[in-house]
Amino acid sequence: MNRYLVLLIRRPQLDPAVVPLHLAFLQGLRKEGRVELSGGFSDKSGGAYLLRATDLTEAMALVHRDPAHLSGGWDITVHEWQVV
Repeated sequence: MNRYLVLLIRRPQLDPAVVPLHLAFLQGLRKEGRVELSGGFSDKSGGAYLLRATDLTEAMALVHRDPAHLSGGWDITVHEWQVV
């Protein structure tokens, strides 16, 4: 499996009620062995998680299920991470 860095930057219209849903989503992926690392930025501007997926298509499908994406409260980018 490949690794993908998922970056989330908060938008002004972020609904704080979505944060627990997003964290629960990440916990579910962690239990499946899909998330290696995750956490928020110390300045509270957003966060990131390291996602394992077969390819970019699968990674994007997983990210599109994230309540953070579904709510529209974050700008989300996904980058394939080539570990050396």
